[in-house]
Amino acid sequence: MKIKEVIAALERFAPLPLQEDFDNAGLQVGLTEAEVSGALLCLDVTEQTLDEAIQLGCNLIVSHHPLIFRKLSQISDVNYVQRVVMKAIENRVTIVSMHTNLDNARGGVNFKIAEKMGLKDVDFFVRKPGEDAGSGVMGLLKEPLSAQEFIMMLKRTFGVACVQANELLQRRIEKVAICGGAGSFLLDNAVAAGADAFVTGEMHYHDFFDHEQKIQICVIGHYESEQYTAEVLCEVIKTACPEVKCHLSQVNTNPITYF
Repeated sequence: MKIKEVIAALERFAPLPLQEDFDNAGLQVGLTEAEVSGALLCLDVTEQTLDEAIQLGCNLIVSHHPLIFRKLSQISDVNYVQRVVMKAIENRVTIVSMHTNLDNARGGVNFKIAEKMGLKDVDFFVRKPGEDAGSGVMGLLKEPLSAQEFIMMLKRTFGVACVQANELLQRRIEKVAICGGAGSFLLDNAVAAGADAFVTGEMHYHDFFDHEQKIQICVIGHYESEQYTAEVLCEVIKTACPEVKCHLSQVNTNPITYF
């Protein structure tokens, strides 16, 4: 099977037109006519991730976050992005990213987060006009939890050292809104949709104000919220291209350390 066939399967699941205007999803580096020897699936592409792919004999890396997000003015060794581009070309490794198109797709990143939390009746709460797609999802807990119980569940489920939260909600939490990564732009939509809690990876400081007892804000970290994205990529490839050998990256690319 050729690399371009794997890419086509990924783009059928999460079409590139679903990506946001600021994004750069899709092919990042390399050729697509080659036969795929294996696919390494990851959140971020770093030098360590690329080395892992080479060691495993994979000539395809599929990431969530794009390697090339801003225009490159040169290709040298001044930063990790340029070094990865050079080394990927030298080793004939193709790199593809499924970013906000995978965030917005049905069954994508936010649905996987909801699955890990055990939510039911999950659906979009902010839809893209004319599309079966959206920026965030909302679902119901199997059993309502107190705010403290809910936060402890998040810590266990996502392995987070701490959860940033506003004042603890005095009512029980049942309806949960989710946006993996940087989701502060959806906070007001979550409130309007009647969510008891909003879970995301990043939130601006001032967004925590003026939501006391309206909604429980829970910020679990960007990497932590999207750490299971490789599982989504694996499921898509295994369904459409079962002969392709997939590997979930074992490299922790989180640049943030908690002390």
